[in-house]
Amino acid sequence: MNWNEDWKTAEDALQQITVNGSGDNEPVVISGYAEGVRCIGIGTDAAVFTYDQAPGYAFKVFTPQAIDKIPVEVSVYERLKSAPFFPVCYGSDANYLVLSYEAGPTLQDCLLQGIEVPRQVITDVEAARKYVRGVGMNPRDIHLKNVIMQNGRAKVIDVSEYVKEGDDKRWDHLVWAYDQLYDRIAGKSIPSWVLDTVKNWYARIGVVNSTLNLEELAKKAGDLFSKYMK
Repeated sequence: MNWNEDWKTAEDALQQITVNGSGDNEPVVISGYAEGVRCIGIGTDAAVFTYDQAPGYAFKVFTPQAIDKIPVEVSVYERLKSAPFFPVCYGSDANYLVLSYEAGPTLQDCLLQGIEVPRQVITDVEAARKYVRGVGMNPRDIHLKNVIMQNGRAKVIDVSEYVKEGDDKRWDHLVWAYDQLYDRIAGKSIPSWVLDTVKNWYARIGVVNSTLNLEELAKKAGDLFSKYMK
């Protein structure tokens, strides 16, 4: 991948921003400032920024501890480049990737803001997962924050775990929840603390000897949504 001059203009500004890991799989910590640089996403290995003078691009800046993941992620995008379901990777530098900026709310934003999610979004993500498997990779780590809705269609972001093995079941469980619960909350605004509570309940499912299962979770979540959704 070669530098493209219209987004290389962000290079000097990005050098004024530092992204550091915080340990224990917690979100990164950002320091520094540059005019026109805006943070649009924070993860455990990197943060994503836009730059006013290079519209249309997103810059994923990695922590020093995670820069070895950059070539791996570039290789994933190379294998996905003919698929419409994912961002485009335009290049990389010592500590960041340059991706297409993908506008639109995440599925989590949709729940918080009461934006209805059509079935087509679910269908698109299923097609994206099939494509990933077809090119010999593993569509892991697909969750509410990693799917953007654009005009009723899905764009899947953050492909960093597609080279890992194992099925985390996160998307399968979300589809199950969509089928079981979503008709009760479609178009309704869900308070953030309610979503956080359900997320914590869900995390318990993976704990050894947990007494909570998906059916119980669905019932508890449905009761909570009914009581507190707007």
